[in-house]
Amino acid sequence: MYDFLLTAEERALRDEVRQFVREEISSDFLRKLDKDEIVYPRDFVEQLAAINLRGIRFPKAYGGREMSWVAEVAVTEEIGCLGMALGCAFVMPSIVGEALNYFGTEAQKQKYLKPYLEGKLIAAEALTEPRGGSDFFGATTRAVLEGDHFILNGQKRFVVGAEGADFFLVYCRTNFEPEAHKYNRISLLIVDRGPGVETEYLYELMGCRGGGTGRLVFRDVKVPRENIIGELHGGAICFNQMMIPERLTSAAGCLGVWGSLDLAVRYSDKRTAFGKAIRRYQGVNFLVADAITQLDAARALTYMAARSVDEDAPNCRRLVSEAKRHATETAWHVVNNAMQVMGGIGYTTVYPIERALRDTRLGLIWTGTSEIMNLMIQHEYYSEVLDEGYQRRKMEQDAMKPDESERCFTDTDMWQVHDAPVSQ
Repeated sequence: MYDFLLTAEERALRDEVRQFVREEISSDFLRKLDKDEIVYPRDFVEQLAAINLRGIRFPKAYGGREMSWVAEVAVTEEIGCLGMALGCAFVMPSIVGEALNYFGTEAQKQKYLKPYLEGKLIAAEALTEPRGGSDFFGATTRAVLEGDHFILNGQKRFVVGAEGADFFLVYCRTNFEPEAHKYNRISLLIVDRGPGVETEYLYELMGCRGGGTGRLVFRDVKVPRENIIGELHGGAICFNQMMIPERLTSAAGCLGVWGSLDLAVRYSDKRTAFGKAIRRYQGVNFLVADAITQLDAARALTYMAARSVDEDAPNCRRLVSEAKRHATETAWHVVNNAMQVMGGIGYTTVYPIERALRDTRLGLIWTGTSEIMNLMIQHEYYSEVLDEGYQRRKMEQDAMKPDESERCFTDTDMWQVHDAPVSQ
C-alpha cells in the first residue's frame, strides 16, 4: 500500500510488518510448508502474537490494536507475499474475531477472543459442506437443542485449520420447521475440539499447503447453549457480517503477488538475450507494464473498499465484492505475466513463481467465487440505481430525439400505448 494512502500510524504498522516479513520468516520454513512437512504453522501464529499482530481492528482490551480496515489491508498485502497458507493463518483472526467481537457475549470474548488474539488458542471457520459449496443456506449439519446444550452432527469440508485449531465456528441448521425461511434456519456455534470432533481427512492441495486444510466430522458433539454466537437461528446475520472480512482479506492478501512481479523485474534486468537485457524488449517490458497497472488498480479498489467499510458507507458491500473479484483475478493475471517474463525457468522450482501461481489460483475460488461476486455486485448496484431515493442525474432525459413509444415498458404500459389513438 502506497504511503500517501496511509496515515502515519498506518504506515508505521505497515513498516513493522514489512520488516517482520523480510527478516523473521525463513525460506526454509516456507519450503517445509509447501512440502507439507508442516501440517499447521502454529509457530508463525505465535510469532505474530508475540508482536501483537493477531487483532489489528479489535479492541485493545482483548489484545487488539484498535486500528482501521485500511491498516489491516496494508499489512495483509505485506504478508501476502509469503503465500496463501501463512496469509490465511494471518487473516483468520479477522474473520473468526469479527463474529466474536461483533456478536459475542462478554464471557465469549474473555474465553475465546482474548486468548485467540494472544496466540494461546487457534481457531478455524467451518462453513462449506460436501454438498453445499456456494449454497450456504442449504447446510445439512444439524444442531438439536436439548435443554442447556446442542447435539451437533454433520461434516464440513475445506476447513483451513481443521488440523491445528483448538475451536471452530460452525454454521449449522437449528430450525427444522419445513416452512422456515432459509435466513432463519441457521445458527453459529463455538465448538471446542474434543470428543466427537474429528479431522477425518487432510486435503493434498495444489497450493496453499501447510494450512491444515481438511474435512471435519461431528458425531453427537455436546455443545453448551452459551456457545451460540448471536441469536438462535440468527446465523444468517453473522454470516452476512463475516463476509466482509472473508472477502476483503482475500483481496488484500492477493495483492501480495507484488512479490512475484518484483522477482520477474529483477530477473529481466539481469537476464540477457541477443546481446541485451530482456527488459529492453517491448515484448517483455509491456508484460511488466500491464501487470503493474492491473495491480495498482486492484490495490486502489481494495483500499477504497477498506475505507468504505471504515466509514460504514452504504455501498461498502458492493465495493468489497468488487475488490475480492478484481484483486484475485488480477493476482492470477500478474503471476502469469511474471512467469511469462521469466520463461522456462519460472516454471521450475529454481524460483518460487510456480508456487505463487499454485497458491494464487485458489483466490478465485475461496470465500466466494468470481461468479458469486458478480451476483453480489449486480444485485447491490441494481438496488442502488433503482432506489426511489436515487439522486444522480438520469440520462434518459438527454436523448437527441426522445420518443416515449420507443422507451422500455411494462406489459401494462404496452397495452396502454396500443389502445391509445395514433398521433397524426
